[in-house]
Amino acid sequence: MTPEQLKASILQYAIQGKLVEQRPEEGTGEELYRQIQAEKQRLIKEGKIKKEKALPEIAEDEIPFDLPDSWKWAKLGDCTGYAQTKEKVSPKDITGDMWSLDLEDVQKDTGAILVKTKASERKISGDKVKFHKGQVLYSKLRPYLKKILVAPDEGICTPELVPFDTYLIDENYIAYVLRSPHIDYVINSVTYGVKMPRVGTDTMTNLLIPLPPLAEQKRIVAKIEELLPYVDCYAAAYEKLEQFNAKFPEDMKKSILQYAIQGKLVEQRPEEGTGEELYRQIQYEKQRLIKEGKIKMETPLPEISEDEVPFEIPDSWRWCYVGDLFNHNTGKAMNSSAKKTDKPGAIRPFITTSNAYWNSFDFSVVKEMFFSDDEVERCTVTKGDILMCEGGAYFGRTAIWNYDYDICFQNHVHRLRPYQEIDLMFFYHIFFFYKNMNMMKAKGTAMPGLSSITLHQMITPLPPLAEQKRIVAKLEEILPLCERLK
Repeated sequence: MTPEQLKASILQYAIQGKLVEQRPEEGTGEELYRQIQAEKQRLIKEGKIKKEKALPEIAEDEIPFDLPDSWKWAKLGDCTGYAQTKEKVSPKDITGDMWSLDLEDVQKDTGAILVKTKASERKISGDKVKFHKGQVLYSKLRPYLKKILVAPDEGICTPELVPFDTYLIDENYIAYVLRSPHIDYVINSVTYGVKMPRVGTDTMTNLLIPLPPLAEQKRIVAKIEELLPYVDCYAAAYEKLEQFNAKFPEDMKKSILQYAIQGKLVEQRPEEGTGEELYRQIQYEKQRLIKEGKIKMETPLPEISEDEVPFEIPDSWRWCYVGDLFNHNTGKAMNSSAKKTDKPGAIRPFITTSNAYWNSFDFSVVKEMFFSDDEVERCTVTKGDILMCEGGAYFGRTAIWNYDYDICFQNHVHRLRPYQEIDLMFFYHIFFFYKNMNMMKAKGTAMPGLSSITLHQMITPLPPLAEQKRIVAKLEEILPLCERLK
């Protein structure tokens, strides 16, 4: 149950006579109703209020739910001064020290006063309405916001707030009644206007309200005000729990990935060899490709020092550079899209950072530009390549190209092509973890970017190939469970 639902339940119990017990010595709602009518007649005779048109009797089929025997259904207009003429105040009669209340000053749902502003502190335009201490103020504009309060002092307010007296009724009880879920539903089901819905005076005067004896009203108000602080405490705890629940799946995913890349998710098996042995095989293959002229020789990377290592890995694993494992380059610049007539080539589709997401691609918009035959050789993605976004808010975003056709790519996308068989998903998970743990060293503030050198020299753990596959299989088993927690 949400805090809002709990509060609504309390208010609904209150107006159904289920929040406090009934006490015979406190009288009945019927007796109170007669006293209210006598009080209204006295005020009419004294010229303090105007005589109103009699409201229709309440029919049996209008009654929404049962009340205690000591309570009575009554109409708001029969028990309050809601329909009484309001005291208007023209701008010329407004003094600077008057409290000027606007709708924006009232908190929704609670009716709490957010700020108390003097008339001299705001621009006054048009007539205002005067209200007195102890009157109920009800917002007829957008009543679903439940901006309802009991005035702690006198002042002036926007005509969208209706101040009214309660005759021999606890004003706080009426305010809680008007905030209750049933009454709120009734009111908002008959508002008029689409963009700025309002509730009419006839609707409010004919509104059915439960009327308990006055002493019970006061006990109801006291019980509500006793319970609401507990609801606030519950709301704070509920919010923390919601935040925890929202974060838990992602935090769990990060923990699992951390275990995976630290060699703690599956056991090590001596028969599967070592990361060092796999590293040597990869370097052998790299040298072969260099000798065959398929890739260019690079400047050897320095040895990885101990202070560069971010965490411990098993003895059978090895730390190495991304550049040791992948042939790496970026694609063609988009500003060179003009067709070159002096070189053979063609207009081709190409991948941009807007197409690449975390292990997925969006092909809804695929751009095209001219690629020479030489550029195609360098700027083509083949099945089994890893693509990584270079810059922008989503730098480091990585996806594996698993399609049976080739496509070109632009210069803000990194292509990582393994020299020898490795498990691409294992390294995808590493890159995902690095990005989410802020372990990718991007440059720039407004538009952070992952340079080719930085990516080339990024260090990564290297387990034996068979262990990589077992880790990926275990992740594919566990990670969907994290998604179910969302």
